[in-house]
Amino acid sequence: MSPDPSGSDVSAPVAAAEPCSLDGAPIGLSIVIPTYRGARTVGPLVQTLCALEVSGGLEIIIVNDGSPDDSDAVCQALVAGATAPITYIQHARNFGEHNAVMTGLRRARGAYVITMDDDGQNPPEEVTRLYDHARLGDWDVVYSRYAKKEHALWRNIGSRFANWIADWLLDKPDDLYLSSFRCMSALVVRGVTRYAGPYPYIDGLVMQLTNRIDSIEVRHDPRLDGLSGYSLRKSFELWLNLATSFSVAPLRLATIIGMAMMVLGVAGAVETIVEALIRRDSPSGWASTMTVILLVAGAQSMILGVIGEYVGRILLSSSGKPQSIVRKVRTSAAVPSNSAGTGDGANATPRG
Repeated sequence: MSPDPSGSDVSAPVAAAEPCSLDGAPIGLSIVIPTYRGARTVGPLVQTLCALEVSGGLEIIIVNDGSPDDSDAVCQALVAGATAPITYIQHARNFGEHNAVMTGLRRARGAYVITMDDDGQNPPEEVTRLYDHARLGDWDVVYSRYAKKEHALWRNIGSRFANWIADWLLDKPDDLYLSSFRCMSALVVRGVTRYAGPYPYIDGLVMQLTNRIDSIEVRHDPRLDGLSGYSLRKSFELWLNLATSFSVAPLRLATIIGMAMMVLGVAGAVETIVEALIRRDSPSGWASTMTVILLVAGAQSMILGVIGEYVGRILLSSSGKPQSIVRKVRTSAAVPSNSAGTGDGANATPRG
């Protein structure tokens, strides 16, 4: 990454992450926070997180995903007055939550990394619980689950639908709830950030890397301010990422549907022929028309399904669409990170 004449750092499309080490990690916990329209919520959240005491110390990475509000000014003020190591990254435009998380993961130095939203719905004490459960239990990934979700009804329904689709498409335990509030080991982060495609889905990548996954129940509070930035359109796009980036099941389903339609067409053709032989007259117009339609549509769907399986793989592998573009990076001056105990990296000096 090299600075442009105006002082901003402009990167090429992201590449695979530089490997990190579980042993001797420079810091215990990295917290990655993607923010979009979070000018009123990200400040109080980060200030509260900076006061946490965690084994090995912590760092906070904020990724502004092209937010149109005052998030940039708020985040730069947080960096200037930081009491814990903070890295602020600004995207050139809005790429999506999972793309922003991927950018943050590539900057994370912790032995464990927690990802969380900027809305303050996950209390700070739950951050330490999630982290301690992962490192003390030696889990690769720990997801949070909620006894009661303080989300709008439509988003709760969308989350349940997405988890049902994930049960079908991904190799995940049926009772595991996929939450954006998760803790991952550096081993998993290293594997996740190897993905350089334009449509990342964090949980789909996680399921391909490890089966040492657990979950704990945490509290879920109402938003600190405003409404969720997750619209129906964004939820649908996220579902498409899950459905098309990590499974060919939809293409195979299209093939099965095409074959079923072809079988129906053949059955209709047989019935039409039998009718003509028995009655000795021309088949009815509706029957012959439907026979032709079903035969042609079935054959086309089957062929398109087979071709689509190959085209989909080629498209996802060779697409030049960037996962994200970083406009600038700001890092706080070296300050002592809050720590408790003598975990890995407890005495390390944050890198500027």
